[in-house]
Order: sequence, then C-alpha cells, then structure tokens
Amino acid sequence: MLNVSNVSLQYGSRVLFKDVNLSFRKGNCYGIIGANGAGKSTFLKILSGELEPNTGDVTHDANERLSVLKQDHFAYEEHTVLDTVMMGYPELYKIGKRREELYAKPEMTEDEGMEAIELETQFGEMGGYEAESSAGTLLKGLDIPEESHTKLMKELDANEKIRVLLAQALFGNPDILLLDEPTNHMDLECVNWLEDYLERFENTVIVVSHDRHFLNRVCTNICDIDYGKINIYGGNYEFWYEASQLAQKQRKDQNRRAEEKIAELKAFIQRFASNASKAKQATSRKKLLDKMTVDEMPASSRKFPWVSFKMDREPGKIVLEVKDLTLDAGDGVKLEHLNFSLGGEDKVALVGEYGTLKTAFFEAIQDPENIKSGKVKWGTTISSSYFPKNNDAFFGEDLSLVDWLRQFSKEQDETFIRGFLGRMLFTGEEALKSAKVLSGGEKVRCMLSRMMLSNSNMLMLDEPTAHLDLESITALNNGLVAYKGPVIFCTEDHEFAETLANHILELTPNGYLDRSISFDEWFANRKKKK
Repeated sequence: MLNVSNVSLQYGSRVLFKDVNLSFRKGNCYGIIGANGAGKSTFLKILSGELEPNTGDVTHDANERLSVLKQDHFAYEEHTVLDTVMMGYPELYKIGKRREELYAKPEMTEDEGMEAIELETQFGEMGGYEAESSAGTLLKGLDIPEESHTKLMKELDANEKIRVLLAQALFGNPDILLLDEPTNHMDLECVNWLEDYLERFENTVIVVSHDRHFLNRVCTNICDIDYGKINIYGGNYEFWYEASQLAQKQRKDQNRRAEEKIAELKAFIQRFASNASKAKQATSRKKLLDKMTVDEMPASSRKFPWVSFKMDREPGKIVLEVKDLTLDAGDGVKLEHLNFSLGGEDKVALVGEYGTLKTAFFEAIQDPENIKSGKVKWGTTISSSYFPKNNDAFFGEDLSLVDWLRQFSKEQDETFIRGFLGRMLFTGEEALKSAKVLSGGEKVRCMLSRMMLSNSNMLMLDEPTAHLDLESITALNNGLVAYKGPVIFCTEDHEFAETLANHILELTPNGYLDRSISFDEWFANRKKKK
C-alpha cells in the first residue's frame, strides 16, 4: 500500500494541492485526472520520490518494489533492448550481472564460490531463470519483434523506445506501478494488449492518461485533482464523469431554487413590511431570509470548450463518390483502385496502420483537381471543411487570435469574435496573443473554431484529438455526435471512434475494407484475424 500524508505543493503563490491524505491499495488501478496544469505528472513524481513536496511525505512498505515508466528515451542508448527491460528490476539485474561476472572467471576463490551459491539462491527466488523469457514476452506483446531484442536501444526509432521503456516498467511484477501517459504513440493493438495486461495485474497501478477508453477499461478508481485538492472516487472514468456532471447539475438546481425562494421572500417583505396586518408575517420571512444562503459553485480548474457544428443547408443524397482512386503515401506505401461512396448520414472512421495513407486520402478528396489517377466527385449541395493533421501553415502570420479567427468569419464584429474565442477557452488577454506562439492543443481549438464558423455540411478531420486534453476531447466528441451531417475522421482515441463511427473504411497497401459496422465490431474482427 502507498500512503500519502499531509502532502502539499506550491510554486510561489500558486498552490497545486494542499494537505493531501490518500491511500493507494493493492489490487486497484487509480486513474489520475485533472485539467492541463493541474499537477497530474507532478503528483506522480512526488509518489515516485523524484520530487519532494513542500510538506508531508509518501511511504510504502520497505519490501514493496515501486516501478516507474521512464520518460528519458535516450537513457539506455548503449544497452541492448533485453537488458534495458530487465533493468526495470534493478536488484535482480545487478545480481544477474554479478553472477555472470563470477562464472566468467577461469577460477573462483572460496569466497567467490560461496558468493555464487548465495547469488544462485537469490536469483532463483526472484525469478531470474525466467527473466529473459518474461522480458521477451512483454516485448512481443508491445510489438517489438524478437530480432530487435538484441539490438542496442540507439538502433530503435522513438516509438519503439517508448514501448521498450513501458516493458521495463512492467517487468518483474512490481508491487506499485506508476505510469505517465503509457498509451502515447501506441497503436490500437498495443493499447489493447496493455489494457488486458493491467486488467489481470494484481498489484497497485497509478496512471495518468488522456485515453478515456483506456481509463474505463483498467481503472477501479479515479483520483481527481481539482479545486486545489486530490480526491479518490470509486469506479472508472465514465462513472466519475456521469456522477460529477449529475452533482454539478444538482448543485446548480439547488442554487437556482434557493435564489427563487430568496427573490420571493424579498418581494413579500418589500410589499408588506409597512402593512400592520402583515408585519408579523413579513418579520417571520425576514428571519427565514437571513438564514438562507446560496452556495457558490466552486471554481474548478477543469474547463470544457463549447463545440457545436451547424450547417447552412442540409446535404443532398449524393455527398461524395470516389472511383478507381490511387493513393500514393510515399516510401512505397500505395493503394490502388479505391472505390467509395459517402452517404448523408455516414460517420466514417478511417482506419489502418499507415497514417500517411489516411492523410493521402484526405488530401485527395479535398483537392480532387490534383489527383493523378482516379476520380473524386462531390455532390452539388456539399460544402466541406477540412482539419489537417499538420496545421502549421495556418499559423505562420503574426496575428492576434481575434484577427486570426476574423479571417474565417462572416461576422466581423470584434465582440462576436471575442465571444466565440471565449467559448473555446481563449478569454480576456488570451484572445490578443499571437497565433504564432500557440501550443498544439491551442492550435487545435483554433482550427475547430474555424470549422464551426464555416457552417459546412460535411466535415473531414485528420487526427483532431492528438493534442487535446480529456475535457476538449469530450467536448469535440459530443459536438460531432450531435452534428447532423456526414463526417470522415481518423483518430487514435478508441472511445472517440466507437461513439462516433457508423461506417469503417480501412486502408492498406493490400486493399481496403468498406463496411457499415461499428468501430468495436471492426476491431474485434481484426483481433480474430491476428
């Protein structure tokens, strides 16, 4: 068990959290959530001992081993992949290396022989004889092929290194496992493997993630950082979200009823205070009024942007027709003879392991004049809006956000533009900052604002969730579900795809799959084939 006692942390006058008292118990998986900047990763660093809090302490049993997903992807460049994984259990790794060193000697002294016997006992008790096999199994589950296990870490690409470091954190069945965004840069199969692994894991897991499907599958508890406090709630993310929304609504309703009652009492008092026959009743109501208070809603650090897509006109029956299209994504990745038609109620998830192929599809259909082979025909009633994966070209000029968004708005009034930006969480002075200095998530919110102002009756989105926090992903997800027009999108967010898609278009160099099925149906069939 991991115990947190009276922990507080602040930077200058800014308090991240204060007087935190929590217990993380064996057999549970705790998902840490909170707005960007709330201190999720910072709290994990305090739990791991990497960061000292201003007050309080974190303790666990001396016999319990704590393992952390490392963030330095270049720390093991000169080590083999297999050694890097086994270094996740430092004591076992150290014993194994000393054991190898002793057996490599031409002759051992008597003391060295006794040491070797003792090491053999420890090595066996700690699972050393199965260590390489266990490490190999973890690597295979995370899609690191066996031929790469003896390579040096510096020979792997960035995404492979991330998965090796995850295997390192999982290695040796740690008692307490701390994971910061473990699903980043992982494909659906690897995420699914990790979900299965953590569901079977019998010890303590504490994880930060923006992946709602992942949090829903693996979490038994949610650890919420908000209001400068940290509280633990039973259930997964979906349960927490529904419960928190209900509690918020109940509090608002309670405040509204109290305000209405106060207004009623004030009106009665004002009307009858000078009336002798009603004076007693007025006095009684004045006493009741004095006792009533309206609870203020606590100021949450969690903010949801407003995402709502409208259409200037309904789309006709013919939206999009693609015939014999060739997609060339470069590096030898090509798909030929693609035929596809889009209906007015289709919400199409583009899937497949080649992101470049999906991007090539988007580029082809939104710019038909430049395609080299095949035909793309849009319906005469269709006006489309496109969210590209790489949006840097939209932010090259040094414009304030007000002037940036004004480029895409029929309504030019600054009050309207500022109001729109405010709903997308750019309030006050933030609306005047330069578009050239925006973060990835801020650029996404600007691009979504541009799309909303277009009032298009067909939307295309290439990885819109990549830089967003949980709140923004949820708002975008809800906005697209409510949208009445057709949508084509791709995303690595499982929950987003499952709740939105009613049609799957899978693109591979060997062909394509075009079916009206849900995302989960497609994914289940894919797993069976593998």
